Order: sequence, then C-alpha cells, then structure tokens
Amino acid sequence: MLIAQVVDVALTYLAAPNPGDAPNPAPSEIPGLGPVANMFLGWGKWALLVGGVLGMFICGGMMILGRRNRSATAVDGATGIPWVLGGLTIAAIGATVVSQVL
Repeated sequence: MLIAQVVDVALTYLAAPNPGDAPNPAPSEIPGLGPVANMFLGWGKWALLVGGVLGMFICGGMMILGRRNRSATAVDGATGIPWVLGGLTIAAIGATVVSQVL
C-alpha cells in the first residue's frame, strides 16, 4: 500500500509541468524554404547512396587485388566493409533518430 502511494505521488509530481521549464514548440517550416530543404536533403541522400556503392566497390577491389602476395591490402578492404555499412546505416536511420530526439 505504501509503495503504491509513493509511486502515485512520484508519477503525479513527474507528470506536472514545471513552471520554470522552457517552452518547447513543435518544429515548423520557414515559409518558402521547405522545397529548398527537401532538395538539399535529396541531394545528400543521393550522395550517400553513390558513396556507399563506391565504398563497397573499393573494398571489393582491394580484396581482389590483395589476394596474392598483398594480404594487407585484402585485409584493409575487408575491414572497410563494416565502416561502409555502418555509415549507410547511420544515414538510413538519421531522419528517424533526429525526429525522435527533437
């Protein structure tokens, strides 16, 4: 019983807005800049797509060229693959993460 009352009081306190909190309005578009922002975001996505494909090509090429007598090159190519995939993953979830944080 006592624990339930403490939890109730804590939840009520945490749910109440603090008068000292700063205002937190929803994001709103600057008039006229929405299409420009979407254009730049589209360009960025395209550049990341090209960079990701190029990065995979370079990693594969290094692995192919380093197969014989240049094993360090092959290892460098193989270790580059997780970095390319990590960068592409960050780029893919970027908008979702930013919208959840803000």
